[in-house]
Amino acid sequence: MKKFIETLKNIWKVEDLRQRILITLLFTAIYRFGSFVVLPGINPAMLDKLQSQTQGGLMSLLDMFSGGAFSNASIFALGIMPYISASIVMQLLAVAVPYFQKMQREGESGRKKISMYTRWLTVAILLFQAPSYLINLKMQAGDALATGVSWSVFIIPATIILAAGSMFILWLGERITDKGIGNGVSLIIMIGIIARLPQAFIQEIGSRFTAITGGGLVMFIIEILILYAVVCASILLVQGVRKIPVQYAKRLVGNKQYGGARQYIPLKLFAANVMPIIFAQALMFIPLAIVQYSAPENASWFVRSMLDRNSFMYNAIFAVLIIAFTYFYTAITLNPTQMAEDMKRNNGFIPGIRPGKDTADYIDDVMSRITLPGSLFIAFIAIMPSLAGLLNVQDAFSQFFGGTSLLILIGVVLDTLQQIESHLMMRHYDGLLNSGRIHGRGGVSAY
Repeated sequence: MKKFIETLKNIWKVEDLRQRILITLLFTAIYRFGSFVVLPGINPAMLDKLQSQTQGGLMSLLDMFSGGAFSNASIFALGIMPYISASIVMQLLAVAVPYFQKMQREGESGRKKISMYTRWLTVAILLFQAPSYLINLKMQAGDALATGVSWSVFIIPATIILAAGSMFILWLGERITDKGIGNGVSLIIMIGIIARLPQAFIQEIGSRFTAITGGGLVMFIIEILILYAVVCASILLVQGVRKIPVQYAKRLVGNKQYGGARQYIPLKLFAANVMPIIFAQALMFIPLAIVQYSAPENASWFVRSMLDRNSFMYNAIFAVLIIAFTYFYTAITLNPTQMAEDMKRNNGFIPGIRPGKDTADYIDDVMSRITLPGSLFIAFIAIMPSLAGLLNVQDAFSQFFGGTSLLILIGVVLDTLQQIESHLMMRHYDGLLNSGRIHGRGGVSAY
């Protein structure tokens, strides 16, 4: 505690860091305030059915990522996720389409063009998602619209407001990145997720001590211990293993003829981090997009299973997609041939492996072997909320046992602490840890 208080004092002494933190708090407060500003013409007292719809299933995930704005029919109801979807699409295009590959190699000018295309794609997605959201709002809370106003007239200005709200959130995120501390877009996602934690925690305590089968204090303590273990495992996943001993890598590919000093190759055990879960989750939302505006009871058994994130079918397909996307994302982000060429150009080599093609094949074999345990671990963390449901954990609280939400929370916190640590150490102040080594999602030391 003494170390923590001393660190807070050091943060306050650094004027630039103090201003950045205050700006970050101001912009996040604006975002939270906006999530409670209801669309003009909507009566918030008539949204009980919409809020009930977002209590479970995939709808609860959408509401969580928007910080509750989705169920509040807020001007920020669509949140930042359309921009995230557009960014993922542009990232895939930069790998698969030569035009975008060339643009990516153009340096700063290319990045500006890609950023512009990402924004235009975000607007296109918003112009599709906003009417869809309003159609669902009409089905769930048709009486909430002010008398004398028809939905056909309301949908056009409301679409513009929802699209503008999401773009304003993006602007806030960019201002946090420029003027504040941490990655603004990631912080906004984290704030939206963590905003539901206090209420979910209180509900979980109440369920354990009031329900007949709640289990009482003992079960609650076991639940917290499991959550602590999952958090520790997720921290390991987010930070990753920065470098792999050559001896271990050779054992992975069946080569045991190495002897000599301990050396390393620059590979991470979890190169893909949280991206496979995000990709897989985007695909899992497709059944929801198809049937959420119709009667789910009329859908087939398979579709109903895909709408229930606690069903075996949903989690099995989710895990398989995560494993597949882990291999895919690792393949597009790590180029063994380029790595081998860079090592040869810098007079580097792997002992016992010939430079050039043999080195590239060797690195490719190593990555194929170490990606499997990483993908299995990511898949396990992703389905942990459903496993927590088997212990009668409340649906809202179970979302913090794993999945995208927990990994995002840990990743953003580590990245933000890393930046604070860097500001403090640049001015010769003690950081948050005695060792001064906080690793973000990239696994890079703070100094």
